[in-house]
Amino acid sequence: MITEHLTEFAGLPVVEFPAEGTEEGLSDEARSRLEAAIADPGSVAWRLRTTYGERFSEYFSRFLSEVDTGQVGALVIGCWDEEIYETPPVVPRDLLIEHAAAFPALRSLFFGDVVMEEAEVSWIQQTDLAPLAAAFPELAELAVRGSGDPEMAQDELRLHVPSHPSLRSLTVQGGGLPGHLSREIASSGLPALERLELWLGVENYRGDTAPEDLAPVLSGEAFPRLRHLGLRNAEHTDRWVPELVRAPLLERLEVLDLSLGTLTDEGARSLLDRIDAFAHLERLDLHHHYLSDETAERVRAAFTEAGVGIDLSDRQENHGSADDPLYYPSVTE
Repeated sequence: MITEHLTEFAGLPVVEFPAEGTEEGLSDEARSRLEAAIADPGSVAWRLRTTYGERFSEYFSRFLSEVDTGQVGALVIGCWDEEIYETPPVVPRDLLIEHAAAFPALRSLFFGDVVMEEAEVSWIQQTDLAPLAAAFPELAELAVRGSGDPEMAQDELRLHVPSHPSLRSLTVQGGGLPGHLSREIASSGLPALERLELWLGVENYRGDTAPEDLAPVLSGEAFPRLRHLGLRNAEHTDRWVPELVRAPLLERLEVLDLSLGTLTDEGARSLLDRIDAFAHLERLDLHHHYLSDETAERVRAAFTEAGVGIDLSDRQENHGSADDPLYYPSVTE
């Protein structure tokens, strides 16, 4: 469940370009932030988000005319249509591609800063964003929320990027990551990629990614510079731990993020049994887990002794019974 819009992105505070008719309602503080951002457009990450009554194309045109986009280094694309749960973001994608020359400094892009009040994460529609990445060859960071549902909108997120020389960080958030999308990402040509974060989600929302879908990543062959891997928000975190132990990639990683998922004592035992395989990590993030207190303390002690920074916060309770346990990742619908 994602309830709040981004307040920071790419190390910059987020400032929203006001939609038509909303500027009058800004507080003095918000107005001051907006004026300062317009005076120095590269000092903030700009969120573009329409409200009722203004088409995104008209809104985007105002942004181009009122802000020196040549200085903009970070963009956050929020709600793009009143019926966002039925409308893929083809318009904002195509406008950015058409006006790519107006954003020569753009290095970070978040596509889909949509919160629960606007649409549940599993209902956020998406489209093929590979052409967008290609239009910005200097882009270093791309984050996407939502994978779309072709049954609702005849479109979905696609992300096979044949070649991109600059992208260092890629994040895909959602309630379910389809296996075919994972295969597209794993087969992309991203030689500079250092950080990959995937929210695996649940099968009920098309989250059927399996280890074999990410085999080129886990083998270390897909992204030779990868140092940070996030397999977050997984319905079956325990199943991924043995795969990671066997993965040649693991020895190269500095950060492994299995947070927001469903790690139980079973998965923790796999971690402890092969702590030697993980002991080189700088950080292991396990927050939002289902470990017993005793097992959590064993994991904490073992990894702390090995010199690994570990996050075991946000312990969850079994939602079922001892005989029929139910474990949910943090973000599903």
